[in-house]
Amino acid sequence: MLKIKQVNNIDTITSNLSKIGYISNIGLSTSIYLMLKLSKPLLLEGEAGVGKTDLAKSLSKIFNKPLIRLQCYEGLDMSSAAYEWNFAAQMISIQKGETENIYSKKFLQERPLLKSISQEKQEEFPILLIDEIDRADPPFEAFLLELLSDWQITIPEIGTIKAKEPPIVIITSNRTREVHDALKRRCLYHFVDYPDVDQELKILLSRVPKINEELSKSIIYFVKEIRKIELFKQPGIAETIDWAQAIVELNYITINPEVLESTIGTLLKNQDDIKKLKDSEASKILSTIQAEISLINRK
Repeated sequence: MLKIKQVNNIDTITSNLSKIGYISNIGLSTSIYLMLKLSKPLLLEGEAGVGKTDLAKSLSKIFNKPLIRLQCYEGLDMSSAAYEWNFAAQMISIQKGETENIYSKKFLQERPLLKSISQEKQEEFPILLIDEIDRADPPFEAFLLELLSDWQITIPEIGTIKAKEPPIVIITSNRTREVHDALKRRCLYHFVDYPDVDQELKILLSRVPKINEELSKSIIYFVKEIRKIELFKQPGIAETIDWAQAIVELNYITINPEVLESTIGTLLKNQDDIKKLKDSEASKILSTIQAEISLINRK
């Protein structure tokens, strides 16, 4: 188990993530290192499926810290994200004629944001993942500003609850809308792009250990060519891994029209995209990647 205090260089981040199958690059590892040293939230933007959420899960593993996940959605408010009062328990207390304050911590129900800053023990200090912030309504971001700048939440009936130690905070966005500047100012920023061929090959070999290298190269180059086509939803790393696992599970040893016909639904998740690929692009891409791989093998 790696301790945050033991992280004294960027290579430590890269190597420890690599041990559990998360392949990072110098830019991302540097952002993680600075996040830990400066105690700042890290905002990760990029297309869906490039590994933003998986990074938070991986950091939870290497530091052996609990992961608290707030999945954002339209209509998310503070009662779901931070706290709410246990009205049923409050009513029972009133009916019993109890004299204790019904607006005390006893009746407070912690939601992810409050839970992330209210832990008392060192080993319980968590990693907070605020996932897909762009799915929440823009005004919700204002609720986060106090937490992200001062590591505290103010509850009118009780007062301010402040973290003993700032949690590690990862915020992700798929860029379906622009995140407000006020939130960005409180964060470090990194754009997670699709990996290059070498990096994606390392990812695939680590996540699908049963695959042979020749087949994995064919898959990577095929996906690289697909991402050049104008599609409704480009395949991310997650889809590449799913497709490779499906091909291995079906005991295919190469990519051909039959393989595409039977497995394309694990790579592309939109019928119009699948139709576009089948109608005109598939055979062209297969010829292209065969030529590319042959050229690489000759070098």
